[in-house]
Amino acid sequence: MDRPKGEFMTSEVRTMFMLMRRNVVSMIGFIIVIAFLIMGIISPYILTKPEDAWGTTYDVSKRYLPPSLEHPFGTDEYGRDMFNRVILGARFSLIIAIGVVGLALVIGVPLGLIAGYSGGRTGTALMRITDMFLAFPPLLLAIALAATLGRGLENAILALAISWWPWYARLIYVQVNTVKSMPYVDAARVLGLGSFTIMFRHILPNALTPVVIQASLDMGSAVLEAAGLSFLGIGVQPPTPEWGLLVSQGWQSINVAWWISFFPGLAILVTVLGFNLLADFAREFMDPRLRITMMTKEVV
Repeated sequence: MDRPKGEFMTSEVRTMFMLMRRNVVSMIGFIIVIAFLIMGIISPYILTKPEDAWGTTYDVSKRYLPPSLEHPFGTDEYGRDMFNRVILGARFSLIIAIGVVGLALVIGVPLGLIAGYSGGRTGTALMRITDMFLAFPPLLLAIALAATLGRGLENAILALAISWWPWYARLIYVQVNTVKSMPYVDAARVLGLGSFTIMFRHILPNALTPVVIQASLDMGSAVLEAAGLSFLGIGVQPPTPEWGLLVSQGWQSINVAWWISFFPGLAILVTVLGFNLLADFAREFMDPRLRITMMTKEVV
């Protein structure tokens, strides 16, 4: 007798955390990602110097102060506390990560699903459009789009999402072409189920594994590439304390105040590392063969 769906999901989550707890590297990645998510959500409410964090103050007497108890990350060229600006920057980096990956999924997954299931001229036409976007390096295309759209948080998210959706479309297209020939899909057709039901109820859930893994990897990449756009001066507008913009503002005075670029750069490094470590674990856990290997090692 099959287990209820809720009980099955609970068992899966329990197994996932059991394996994660015994894998130090994966647990480190999980802790980093959770800390980043929590910080991004609560950062505006825990600031000790909100005016400094939002960049609305200017104090010449506090310019370029090195790290100290009062200013753990030092101050910038306007005398603003870098610790508070880096903390608030987590919120904007979280918004960018969720916005870019979410929008790319919303565009790419349905197109790839329709192209893979329909095949024929419809599938070919959709994939040729996808290939047109794939012909450009993603970061180069994002730079061109961001420069055209202008600076701003929303424009940076849109530019990155437009440059990334083809990868999800191509990935889901390949998976759907494999899954749609499975016996249970043929059985659904024999029962007279509509194409929409077959695609979203029977094919999509069984084709999402590589997409979920890629999305978890891209969360970190979105933070990194948005920082790159801001560093080039075509991303988020000042005085928004986005990490890439903070690094860009500090590099010109790197010989005088190294901490202005160092701490937001360190935040980017740790965050991207956390998402990559967690994505590696997700890949192993969601692959049945690798999961068996992981569980066998635990038993041994």
